[in-house]
Amino acid sequence: MTTILYEHPLNERIRNYLKLEQLFKQVDSCANSGISTSHQVFFNALFAIIDMLERSDIRGDLIKDLEKLQQNLVIWSQAPNIDTSVLEENLQETSNLARQLKANSQTWCQLKEHKLLASLKQRFAIQGGNSSFDLPQLQFWLHQPAAIISKDMEHWLSLLDNVKNSLALVLKFIRQRATFENIETESGFYQDNGEGLLLLRIKVAQSAQYYPTISGNKFRYSIRFMLPCEQNGRRYSNQATQFQLARC
Repeated sequence: MTTILYEHPLNERIRNYLKLEQLFKQVDSCANSGISTSHQVFFNALFAIIDMLERSDIRGDLIKDLEKLQQNLVIWSQAPNIDTSVLEENLQETSNLARQLKANSQTWCQLKEHKLLASLKQRFAIQGGNSSFDLPQLQFWLHQPAAIISKDMEHWLSLLDNVKNSLALVLKFIRQRATFENIETESGFYQDNGEGLLLLRIKVAQSAQYYPTISGNKFRYSIRFMLPCEQNGRRYSNQATQFQLARC
């Protein structure tokens, strides 16, 4: 059965992680496709990543999560029937990433000092300021040989590798905290205790004509299923509803 996956964070830390993960997906997708048609998405996402790293303590949060993961991996290594080779690989990766993030000089800071990026970022921050006539330097760059453009993009993204890889590892283990279970509700509404949870993951059949809206925090969460509505955009679903839920 083909499903649509919805995810909802239950605290601000995980909310920032998911936002950052989506931005990394956008820059990676643009880097692997024709930049001439996707450059606005690429630079908007790249500058949003820089802003998030500047304004939020994501680095500190990732360090704490990696250190906690290290401790858990050491504990799990004592369990019987554990795949020691996989565990050692994850432990080594966790240790290396934590060490990189703890370094006084963060490589991504070089992006703030890059002359071309700095000039573009200033214009991209203005509503409608990234038109071609406002940014001749961008037009010039976009018409350089493909090898030069690819080299520049690879270099810029490589400066974010330690953050990106740390984020991917932390989210991987958060998502693996729980498996999906089948849930049925008669009214299109579901709620439960959220204590100790970080992330809700919901799978709904692609053929279903409803979708979930989630609200909650670390104490309690609720899931209300909605139906498309031409008059109001959407309306509450009161029908029997089936979905899968992972409480991570």
